[in-house]
Amino acid sequence: MPLPLSRLSVFVGAVLGVAIACLVGGAARADWPQWRGPTGTGVADAGGVPTRWSRGGGVAWRTPLPGPAGSTPVVAGDRVFLTTADGNALKLQAYATGDGALTWERVVSTGDRAVRGDEGNLASPSPVTDGSVVVALMGDGKMRCYRVDGSPVWGVDLQRRYGAFDIAFGYTSTPVLHEGKLYVQMIHGDGDPSTHEARVACLDLATGNEVWSADRVTGASRECEHAYTSPLVVKLGTGGRGAAAELITHGADFVVAYDLADGSERWRLGGMNPPGNYHPTFRFVASPAAGDGVLIVPTAKRGPVYAVRPGGAGDVTGAGRVAWTLNRSTPDVPTPLVHGGLVYLCGENGTLTTVDAVSGEVVYRKRVVADRHRASPILADGKLFMTSRRGLVNVVRAGRDYELLASNEMGEPISSTPVVAGGTIYLRTFDALYAVRD
Repeated sequence: MPLPLSRLSVFVGAVLGVAIACLVGGAARADWPQWRGPTGTGVADAGGVPTRWSRGGGVAWRTPLPGPAGSTPVVAGDRVFLTTADGNALKLQAYATGDGALTWERVVSTGDRAVRGDEGNLASPSPVTDGSVVVALMGDGKMRCYRVDGSPVWGVDLQRRYGAFDIAFGYTSTPVLHEGKLYVQMIHGDGDPSTHEARVACLDLATGNEVWSADRVTGASRECEHAYTSPLVVKLGTGGRGAAAELITHGADFVVAYDLADGSERWRLGGMNPPGNYHPTFRFVASPAAGDGVLIVPTAKRGPVYAVRPGGAGDVTGAGRVAWTLNRSTPDVPTPLVHGGLVYLCGENGTLTTVDAVSGEVVYRKRVVADRHRASPILADGKLFMTSRRGLVNVVRAGRDYELLASNEMGEPISSTPVVAGGTIYLRTFDALYAVRD
């Protein structure tokens, strides 16, 4: 059951202009410049998006891919960029939005390996673009920047710069791009809480040079030191200290916010894996989501979901920053989505839980399909798109009443989150890249 705090405090916060708006700089709203889209929320500002299609009909084009990956494509102008495994090579590829033709490809690194059988590989992080350049990061820490025509700009090796990755199921975190800077989290470790290997870094987009880096110190131990989440940039409030944009990182038992300018820690929230009842494999996979005045923070293994209000400094654990808690509702893998006063939690088992963003009350809980879900939901044109592992894209009407609008069978496994740009849905399966448009 949810444990809501006072509605009055949330209402007063709204009156005072306390809101959360995700930020992405330098990209047109019609593009999809990074994993969670143009606003970092998973919400597309688009109309006329298809609802019903199948592999046999309604597909504008299908282009075979050389290998599988769970990374999400990004779109800028007339190009779709994606990372993929191709045998032993880890590649960044560019496809034309019009007909799906391959326009160029570059080998970012070599030495791919499978992760947990069919669950992933080293092409798991998604690329990011500002429309002029595109950056690809692979699970071995190799990061390369290219102009959108494929010409190289710079390259760095994060493991060489910041130390070897030590993470059980492979590095999967996607960098976030904001106002000419790349923000990367490397949350991992050897299981010893006395050693601190995790770091957060800011890189200059033009050169790849470090702007700042910071230790990410927590008391996490064993597998809990390992996080498979991605960071996000949010702006808290409209005045005073809370107005500054912050980098949110999630993992190793804490959600921690950093100052974008110098990497200083602004606040941290723990209590998600209490020391007195410590769960040694409670590793975070689903990333936080922001919207409607709250930061939605999932945990792991169907544990609790927290709604965190903006503000505060230092360790805010137990300081009244949690607006509500929803027990045993974490999606585990898919990232939550917040829109229109509702929080959508797509469980890894195909259950959709819709929650009131203010009170934390469950609006409805419905099993959409009995299948694994690795992709995160997105919302476009008043519709929620949920993608199952076997390749079924379910379309649910957004809002307080559950209505399944369509179930679109692709017939190919999917771990990648859908993308919407220019009225087109791009779907990346293990076998091919699809464009679906009316």
